[in-house]
Amino acid sequence: MGRDNQARDRQLRRRSLKQARRASYARILIVTEGSKTEPLYLEEIRSTYQLHSANVEVQPGRLGTAPIQVVRYAQQLFEDGDLRRGIRPRSFDQVYVVFDRDDHKSYFDALNLADSLDGKLHNDERQQVSFKAIASIPCFELWLLLHFEEIRAPIHRNEVMDRLQIHVPDYEKGKVGVFSMTRNRLPDATERAASLARQSNAYTDPAPYTALHDLVALLCALRT
Repeated sequence: MGRDNQARDRQLRRRSLKQARRASYARILIVTEGSKTEPLYLEEIRSTYQLHSANVEVQPGRLGTAPIQVVRYAQQLFEDGDLRRGIRPRSFDQVYVVFDRDDHKSYFDALNLADSLDGKLHNDERQQVSFKAIASIPCFELWLLLHFEEIRAPIHRNEVMDRLQIHVPDYEKGKVGVFSMTRNRLPDATERAASLARQSNAYTDPAPYTALHDLVALLCALRT
């Protein structure tokens, strides 16, 4: 066996050991539509609260950015794993798919597919797996904007960005450090998002909505 193959095998073994040394709380897989913005934000939460990397796995979708592709990739990644990324098949208790409404034609199909998978998959411990869509109408940045102001009426994603940049002038997609920048306003954002969720849901487009407060609250509750 060549040196390259030996090195690769050692790396895969180390990743498998890391998975085995997981913490005692639930194993969570998060698959995002975005390749930078959402993963960076969620990884920053994981790092800030020192969540075990074998328990909280954040991956961008790799089949495309359409919501239905994000959900399908999450199902594929859960069922088949990805040893190159240290992910064993069926090694999670909860799966979350993060995507936006935007103008995606497959948005509602993605919601329906996620709903159909909830409780239907089984992990490596033969337990039913929670499979949830974390949708935002119109976009992820609505969650960030809620840290600074109340939003009640339907709003286009361009206006969301414009208003967010009033509060965070240098904000752009893929910006690093967004969680630490907004962390002190998290209670306000959570209250506003929860208020929206009492009036609307992921299916009531174009009413503004985001479920990110639920996912962020879950991750924050796991802090060590």
